Amino acid sequence: MGRRRTSIVWLLCSLVLVLGACASDKPPTGADETTLTGPTSASFPVTIVTDNGDVTIDERPESIVSLSPTATEMLFAVGAGDQLEAADDQSNYPAEAPVTDLSGYEPNVEAIASYEPDLVVYATETGDLGASLDALGITTMVLPAAAKLDDVYEQIEQLGLATGHETEATEVTEELRAQVDAITTSVAPVSRTLTFYHELDDTFYSVTSSTFIGQLYTLFGLENIADEADDTGGGYPQLSAEYIVDADPDLIFLADTKCCGQSAETVADRPGWDRIAAVEDGNVIPLDDDVASRWGPRVVEYLQLIADAVAVVEEADAA
Repeated sequence: MGRRRTSIVWLLCSLVLVLGACASDKPPTGADETTLTGPTSASFPVTIVTDNGDVTIDERPESIVSLSPTATEMLFAVGAGDQLEAADDQSNYPAEAPVTDLSGYEPNVEAIASYEPDLVVYATETGDLGASLDALGITTMVLPAAAKLDDVYEQIEQLGLATGHETEATEVTEELRAQVDAITTSVAPVSRTLTFYHELDDTFYSVTSSTFIGQLYTLFGLENIADEADDTGGGYPQLSAEYIVDADPDLIFLADTKCCGQSAETVADRPGWDRIAAVEDGNVIPLDDDVASRWGPRVVEYLQLIADAVAVVEEADAA
């Protein structure tokens, strides 16, 4: 079992146990309850209200450790990349990220402390990580997975303020908002209800409209075939092949191209799947697993893929 597949299993279990993980959804309590206080950009101290309480940063952090790939991308986006001393083993973007063997899933306090960080950013509290780092006098920020787009903007602004890049962070979020608006309005209203299936892995785990991922699809008026199958309300039901074939989705989005080697060809080879409209019409869309599970600055890439896929179906319908 590869690291990515293991991560998916860990994610799904964590959703049931704690309703939040490194690449999972979290009930929308983050952004609405988060406040930013402090002087202007590059002025310290600043206080940020986060999931781990009021975090006061006395001076501009110069040695940051990120245990969250999403946070790593955000730090570089606001211009704090040169302040990042170490990133976890999953932080493979951007290319210049200082990737180490640190784990966000099984964090090693001693290994983290060896980088002498003045700020550690992570997504999920595992064990006593926060308390252990606090005992060592290391400041921490917990930025859980976004539950909605506003959470993404809020977290970028949090990191901008925390690192002395408040102005840059505001510029990033303004640009992201503009891009999201441009993408979601670029596609003409669909002439019929289009259904879709989003595949997390090749055992048919999916997402519902209550999740961050699912909400992105609703921006284009798409209907999620997984919604009716979510008996527990957890947001991540495991579907059956029979259920998916019977639902006959117009679009299939594959978020398991890296972890599980899935593609339009492997999907078409599944028994009975060649009868699905998405397969017949060539509307099986491969996604970058990382972009599909890290809800930060690259979310606009994800939205553009959805918009392009919808446009293709609309053009075919109009022909």
